Amino acid sequence: MKAWVVRHPGPVESGPMSYETTPIPRPQPGELLVRVRTCGVCRTDLHVGEGDLEPHSATITPGHEIVGTVAALGAGVTGHSVGDRVGVAWLRTTCGTCTYCRRGAENLCPASLYTGWDADGGYAEYATVPAAFAYRLPAGYTDVELAPLLCAGIIGYRALQRADLRTGGRLGIYGFGGSAHLTAQIALAQGATVHVMTRDEQAQRLAMDLGAASATDAYGVPPEPLDSAILFAPVGDLVPVALRALDRGGILSIAGIHLSDVPALDYRQELFYEREIRSVTANTRADGEAFLRFAADHHLRVRTHPYPLAEAQQALQDLKAGRFDGAAVLVNDGG
Repeated sequence: MKAWVVRHPGPVESGPMSYETTPIPRPQPGELLVRVRTCGVCRTDLHVGEGDLEPHSATITPGHEIVGTVAALGAGVTGHSVGDRVGVAWLRTTCGTCTYCRRGAENLCPASLYTGWDADGGYAEYATVPAAFAYRLPAGYTDVELAPLLCAGIIGYRALQRADLRTGGRLGIYGFGGSAHLTAQIALAQGATVHVMTRDEQAQRLAMDLGAASATDAYGVPPEPLDSAILFAPVGDLVPVALRALDRGGILSIAGIHLSDVPALDYRQELFYEREIRSVTANTRADGEAFLRFAADHHLRVRTHPYPLAEAQQALQDLKAGRFDGAAVLVNDGG
């Protein structure tokens, strides 16, 4: 099969990935072999390729927003059949026995492993996934539309829960890419007023088209105090900016797995009056299932930009340069 492999992490402009012919993986007991139809291009893949996330192995195939069909079953798998359409997301497996797993916080499991970081992911023609971590997918979406839901959508959903937005509240969104444009639609469907702060004029237009009340520069001031905010842009300088925009008792949820350094905070201006900062770490399967049920009940407008699998490195370069709004999706026409 053909697969992209990160061998020498570095700036994506330098070409840290190579497009190689590799063996089709064999599903281990309890796993599914998935023929990849589409795979979303996530900023986390960029962090893996550039080395912002410390490599967990000498080589890795990125990609964790996989839509495909079951090609083979590992020993002991039940509940799945060859030909089923399934989704593969970031969280690959957890121990199931630690304190965090037992209390329903498996995203915090110290033994957790991740698709496209610990195990080869979807920038390839085939990938494997533990059957217990494969998702059933909602009807009414194409394979291209479904791919971003499997990380951008799920993580955005969890980030919104962490932001604890009150009913009918005022939400600020900083950065407006693949995850944010889905999260905004969730919040709007729940009756929120959404204000978007992003440097990209194309993204500002998309935000307004989706129903945002305002869209301005990333460092701009929203037209009213915010009850909650979510930071999607991996820019630590925006943390104090977002905090200053919060009303008393407001919560800032930081959605990314990577963030540049946060400058010193002014306690009185940015943290006082019980403002809070909350991070987001991966997701639980319950988060994923809840979000996909929401997506089934509320058809989301998924802004996508398809690329052939062979152009994955170009897709990452375009993501870094901000050349598109919404989400890029790799399409495996030969799959």
